[in-house]
Amino acid sequence: MADSFPYEVTEYTANGAKQVAIEAIREVPLTIYLNGREVVTLLCTGKYPRHLAVGFLKSDALLTEPSQLEHVDIKDEDGRITANVTVNHDPFADGRTIQRSITSGCGKGTNFDRNVATISKRRVESDLKVTPAQILALAGELKRRSTLYGRTRGCHNSSLCTPDEMLLFREDIGRHNAIDMIVGECFLEGIGTADKMIVSTGRVASEILLKTVRIGVSLLASTAVATSFSVELARKIGMTLIGNIKADSFWVYNDPGRILGK
Repeated sequence: MADSFPYEVTEYTANGAKQVAIEAIREVPLTIYLNGREVVTLLCTGKYPRHLAVGFLKSDALLTEPSQLEHVDIKDEDGRITANVTVNHDPFADGRTIQRSITSGCGKGTNFDRNVATISKRRVESDLKVTPAQILALAGELKRRSTLYGRTRGCHNSSLCTPDEMLLFREDIGRHNAIDMIVGECFLEGIGTADKMIVSTGRVASEILLKTVRIGVSLLASTAVATSFSVELARKIGMTLIGNIKADSFWVYNDPGRILGK
């Protein structure tokens, strides 16, 4: 499946106009149904749709345990993807509704207020230890792997890492989607996350922090900056939050002892 498409465009510069060949990243809708009920439509590249659908449901607490999952049926036809997810419990029990908020990802986030309230009661615990040099090395590896971004300038990248190794790398038009792909794969494949971190591109808004906490990751690092809500939430729950990673520097918004040699 192609993840980008070629186009001829007109480029205007100080020297005039000329025709140039470019690549535009693929964008398709992925609609997720849970037990026959439509939950959300995500705009994405269409890559790893099973991981993305399951990751979204896990991130939003509509799916909490692998034993709940019965079947995932993916259909990609006529430029639209559908994910029909069947679970053995009632995710809408007790009159639960899909509350929607406009998130910083420019889309509708489900159950945002409830997720914040739930996560705020947690205290993130892990024995993860990482050095500043390891963080910079992983951010450099993220940049080296970002070939789709290099071709299109149209995507975000996220990775699941140990201090010494990048285990998973995912890319999509939205940073939310890229992280949900990782969430979904960890959930489906039983990948432990207590000793892992997420290194990503893109602004760290609160909904991004919530997704990482939901799967037990204790350190989130981004090449971009964090919002005030994310900083306050990270400090409240004991999450290590890093941002503004450059070639030889980064900001530590909060760290309860996981970064060595500070």
